[in-house]
Amino acid sequence: MVKEVIHDPIFLSGKSEVATIEDLQVAEGTYVPPVVIDYPEDDPYQGIYKPIYDRPFPEVDADYPYVDDSCKNKLLVWFGYNVVLRILTLVLLVKYGLRWTGRAHLRAYRHYLKGGAITIANHCYRHDAASVLSAIHAYSNTRIPMFAPNFKTKDQIFLKMVGGIPIPAAEKGLSAMKAFNAAFDEFDKRGYWFHIFPEAKRWDWYKPIRPFQKGAFTMAYKYNKPIIPCVVTYRPRTGIYRFLGPKNEPLVQVTIGEPIIPDTTQPRAAETERMRQQAHQYMCQMAGITHNTWAAKPDKE
Repeated sequence: MVKEVIHDPIFLSGKSEVATIEDLQVAEGTYVPPVVIDYPEDDPYQGIYKPIYDRPFPEVDADYPYVDDSCKNKLLVWFGYNVVLRILTLVLLVKYGLRWTGRAHLRAYRHYLKGGAITIANHCYRHDAASVLSAIHAYSNTRIPMFAPNFKTKDQIFLKMVGGIPIPAAEKGLSAMKAFNAAFDEFDKRGYWFHIFPEAKRWDWYKPIRPFQKGAFTMAYKYNKPIIPCVVTYRPRTGIYRFLGPKNEPLVQVTIGEPIIPDTTQPRAAETERMRQQAHQYMCQMAGITHNTWAAKPDKE
């Protein structure tokens, strides 16, 4: 069931209250995994994992090769999407009963997607990016802006394989961010797809949809690319799956929503906010949430 999108600017500009998962309300039949993690619900963008940053990686500054057209990198990304992602998809089918639905939306809107699109999703388990990329049949023309320090972890090679682009830290200066933005200008000219997690930090098996940072929607407006909202939802681990994967983790499904088309005739700030609100509400509905515990816009931005 799809509800009418709220446009009241007074309502939409309201700040979210401190949320708790106990306040969540879902439709009948919607599965909510048992809460076994102490989520920092006073700050939706606080990380709950402590990666080990022990791998060498170049400085992510103005001189970093954000657009890497070397044969080595092209081969690496091609291998990532055409070999590694396909193998990982098979693993997820077995371990997590991975399913997907909503691909008909991609076919129905294919005219709007010829110049690329921006997929977004809730950031809720280790393989959520792979699950979404598999669901949309992503190719090596996909780029994903990522938290730069993660490229110093054991996942470095896999982040590069899926087209990960490190986001320069603020202390690297304006020139670094200009180089990063120029790279995405070039990716847009090539018709690339982008994938972004607007919740920023990963909270495993968290059911509510957290507030969205505005970056994905700012890029959608700037590049006139549709936003494709995707939601990772959960199912209880039953049947043979009780023996094929982690017993304390649910099965997963990716639902692909109807694209949200930016209206670039409208003022940038207002249209960016409209897309954020619409995407957040739509994703809550796709997740079977009737009362979410977070507003779309964070308290501080």
